[in-house]
Amino acid sequence: MGTLGTGQPFGSIVQTAYVVADIESEMEAYVDRLGVGPWYLADHFRPPNPRYRGKVVAPLFSLAVAYSGATMIELIQQHDDLPSVFKEQVAQRGYGFHHWGVGVEDFDASVAHYLKQGYEIAFSDTAPMGMRVAYMDTMKDLPGMVELIEANDAYEGFFTPVYKASLGWDGRDPIRRA
Repeated sequence: MGTLGTGQPFGSIVQTAYVVADIESEMEAYVDRLGVGPWYLADHFRPPNPRYRGKVVAPLFSLAVAYSGATMIELIQQHDDLPSVFKEQVAQRGYGFHHWGVGVEDFDASVAHYLKQGYEIAFSDTAPMGMRVAYMDTMKDLPGMVELIEANDAYEGFFTPVYKASLGWDGRDPIRRA
């Protein structure tokens, strides 16, 4: 089994993700209270190839990522009322923890593994940087969903530099627009 640019093995949890009401204030809170940063913010975008519960739906999101050690923290804010896995959570449980991200080497086999266990794909997309993602609805057994992230060259090309920027970060330029 290989490892990612962060040193984590394929198939491990590489991310914890949270749905937030105000992404700007949440990033500031992580910087001020936990020293997490720098943050990379993709502000107000629509996913390029979204499928929510089998239908094409493209909500307007902002998404920010930063690292604490080798773990990526992702913050997600939805700016409209279109149906999504994030609106589901806010309606059912409020803001807060949403999913774990797992970096997988064989994306198709990983999705098939979860489907075989009886979990449905709640959301899928191809991220703008070129890796596929699938949110598996594991809520019947776990307190969050599992996002399978295709750990390909596009993944490494974006997330490894974000990770490296966090190493020895001096607190300057805490929010960077992606």
